[in-house]
Amino acid sequence: MSTFWTISGDAADPDRLARFWALALGYVDEPGYDEEDGAALIDPDGVLPPISFLRVPEAKTAKNRLHIDVRVPAGGPGDEGVRGQRIRDKAHELVAAGATVVHEHTFDGALDHIVMQDPEGNEFCVASRSAARRAPSTDQASGWCQSEASAGDS
Repeated sequence: MSTFWTISGDAADPDRLARFWALALGYVDEPGYDEEDGAALIDPDGVLPPISFLRVPEAKTAKNRLHIDVRVPAGGPGDEGVRGQRIRDKAHELVAAGATVVHEHTFDGALDHIVMQDPEGNEFCVASRSAARRAPSTDQASGWCQSEASAGDS
């Protein structure tokens, strides 16, 4: 039997991060959650894990060891142009909401994923569902979404 879990993050402004991630993931505010120094989101379909944010005094100081991949629909087999455009469209939507693009990564000449940061600098990736299942190539550095360390390899 699996265990119900939630993902929680530290934040300088929990409400701002909750608004950003609600847009990014299609989540909604958790009904009944009323903490002055926190914010919580749920999947409106009740299928995916909740996300919460707690106000902390210290700022983020290093790269995340755990991050979220925002995965868009992939399109049809072999339709790399559609897949790449869906990734870019989602990235543009998130930039308008306060995210920052760190780097676009390509694989065999096609856009594979975009490394981004949320409004408080937490790293995440925008990728497609099919790209997230592909094994990393041996010529790229390992890490989150092939890692910003491989930025020069793309």
